[in-house]
Amino acid sequence: MIAVTVLSILAAAFAYSMKVETKLAQNANSETELIWLGRSGVEYARYILAEQLKISSEPYDGLNQIWAGGPGGIGTSNSTLANISLKDYALGNGKFSISITDTERKFNINVADQPVLEQALHLVGVDAGDASSITGCILDWIDPDNNEHTGGAENSYYQSQDPPYYAKNSPLDDLSELLLVKGIKDFPEVYWGGVATNHPPAAFQNKFRRAGQNAGPVSYPVGLVDLFTPLSSGRININTASQTTLQMIPFVDDLIAAKIIEFRAGFDGQPGTEDDTPAGVGGMTIESALRSAGMSQQAVGLAARYCSTRSSTFEVKVDADVAGYHREFFAILGRAPNRDVQVLSFYWK
Repeated sequence: MIAVTVLSILAAAFAYSMKVETKLAQNANSETELIWLGRSGVEYARYILAEQLKISSEPYDGLNQIWAGGPGGIGTSNSTLANISLKDYALGNGKFSISITDTERKFNINVADQPVLEQALHLVGVDAGDASSITGCILDWIDPDNNEHTGGAENSYYQSQDPPYYAKNSPLDDLSELLLVKGIKDFPEVYWGGVATNHPPAAFQNKFRRAGQNAGPVSYPVGLVDLFTPLSSGRININTASQTTLQMIPFVDDLIAAKIIEFRAGFDGQPGTEDDTPAGVGGMTIESALRSAGMSQQAVGLAARYCSTRSSTFEVKVDADVAGYHREFFAILGRAPNRDVQVLSFYWK
């Protein structure tokens, strides 16, 4: 009986070990398939973005178009994008879904000047006195010299940190670099928005106003990550930008931004639907859209310089699945007017 029991235990252990080995082998095989699914998803996004430029009746990029997850604009039904779906595309032993987001819906931080940065911090909800200092620190981080702006910081400050590091003194490649900047590194909720509880050091730390009064954690409606991007053409696409981001444009306040959103959403008031009326179609130019939103003629000319109806840089997320084994892939695509769509980066988590 003892021998039978021992042999039974050994057999069970062997069977379990073989099951684990088989699962690991399946996952290893799935890993290769997942990577190819991820790459295929990026190529699928490249095709969609290139084909969008073929539709002459849609000389704009907007939320109602296929690439953005919408039903398609007025010229889609007669194009190669008709009946295209971004979800559950079956390929080989797996499937993938993609989502495409243009970066022109945000402001390019590498071309932001002091007024733009201060406006962004105002929208975040940062105290006006602190905003001036943070603005100086961001400009010092990006500019090529070691001269400090008012309230700013250069290498002398960053070398005193533990561990020490240097100011970048060049354009940002990734927006998260802002988390290294003085004024943001100690209060990441300025970057993330909210109270940043999932991004240590969490905002449960107490803050002190200049009056010396303990104000407790501050909750911001948006963060810098919602307003800026390090990669874009440098202009904001008024067809895709949020109501908050539109206020980064000079002379655009909350009321004007709300009107722009209302006009482009069409009669049903829902963005990304068939009746959307984005700027760039039907005679609606950037200037006429701004005037219709209540902006003065003089202000329109200045604000229009910051605006666009086209996007040229896109973030792609690919959700790939093989037999229940899941992975997310990410890519940045750059699109030229001649329909040449280049992969600027590709990575996965």
